[in-house]
Amino acid sequence: MNRQEQKLQTRKRIVDAAFSLLNEDKSLSATSLREIAREAGIAPTSFYRHFNDMDELGLTLVDEAGLALRQLMRQARQRLESGGGVIDTSVDTFMEFISDNKNVFRLLLREHTGTSLAYRAAVLREIQHFIEELSDYIVIQLNLPRTLANLQAEAMVKLVFSAGAEALDAEGARQIEIASRVKHHLRIVQLGAIEYSKSS
Repeated sequence: MNRQEQKLQTRKRIVDAAFSLLNEDKSLSATSLREIAREAGIAPTSFYRHFNDMDELGLTLVDEAGLALRQLMRQARQRLESGGGVIDTSVDTFMEFISDNKNVFRLLLREHTGTSLAYRAAVLREIQHFIEELSDYIVIQLNLPRTLANLQAEAMVKLVFSAGAEALDAEGARQIEIASRVKHHLRIVQLGAIEYSKSS
């Protein structure tokens, strides 16, 4: 392994270590550089070879979480090609994502309304990517005007994120119940958007 590969691997270890330390009781702002370095198996001074400070690491974590969400959307679209309704498939994929990546979703939820302006802006940017991808899909599949598709996508994303927050620490039947309820909410939004387009 060459020096550049080693550096990338160490950087990934730092990111993974930061995510692993986040839980229901511990936010990013309550996590110290020393804790992350210890979890990553590096000396605290080595941290600065990869990140200027904890803020830069935080923004990287938000970017990584956003990338995971975009991969989620691609995964949902691939499932649709093999059969299945868009709402059921998207919600099921999202719930699987939350179950498999609790700390990633916790970061987005916390920093979305957190004290750091830079983190809030970064999370909003990632959510906007999510909305735009869904809006593109709605325009193509439902043939709605772009403005209405954007409004529908925004409403749907907010509903799904809210359901995700509720489902984060739920298990079994409770998580299934939350998923079922949000699917009904999304169908109502979709039907409302279609009817609204006919009347306008």
